[in-house]
Amino acid sequence: MGSFDRQKHWEDIYQSKQLEEVSWYQPTPKTSLSFLKQFNIPKDAKIIDVGGGDSLLVDHLIDLGYKNITVLDISESALKRTRQRLGDLANKVKWIVADAATFVATEQYDFWHDRAAFHFLTEEQEIESYLENAQRSIKPDGILVLGTFSEEGPQKCSGIKIKQYSESTMTALLQRFFEKLKCITVNHKTPFETIQQFTFCSFRKLQIDLI
Repeated sequence: MGSFDRQKHWEDIYQSKQLEEVSWYQPTPKTSLSFLKQFNIPKDAKIIDVGGGDSLLVDHLIDLGYKNITVLDISESALKRTRQRLGDLANKVKWIVADAATFVATEQYDFWHDRAAFHFLTEEQEIESYLENAQRSIKPDGILVLGTFSEEGPQKCSGIKIKQYSESTMTALLQRFFEKLKCITVNHKTPFETIQQFTFCSFRKLQIDLI
């Protein structure tokens, strides 16, 4: 990434923009919630939302009765805003400030969700590190859900170049570690009345050991 300070960039974003002023805002994250329902994720499952920021997904997970929720984001400001929004309910959630590219999990998860971080990883080493961490950190029967801009979607987000994925390119990238279960294309309507096309894919971890 050269001299680019990714953490500072996102701190600046979250300190200068309100919840409804960012393109990824969703009052109800219907696609993400539909994957939870599809796989019948139990209420005591360990769930991590990677790049969760100030997303409202955590609010919905709490409302649905999920008890073991972790939200990770590179921005302390984003997580602070979410904690303030939730009030006392924030105590039900584990909060981690970390870069998804270098984060190393200390526990294993049943459901790993990422709608906001993975497509910002454009360097091969960062992508490999992320996937190896996910492989280690997802339980043997766990589910991974990734949402990225599609090949018909934007090439940048918040001024940063992203990596677009189709069903085939995402499946090929993950095939060493994960088996594809389902991919869908989703048109997200931003608060600015523009459309961003996403590729969402779900995967189950392959039973292999990393050396």
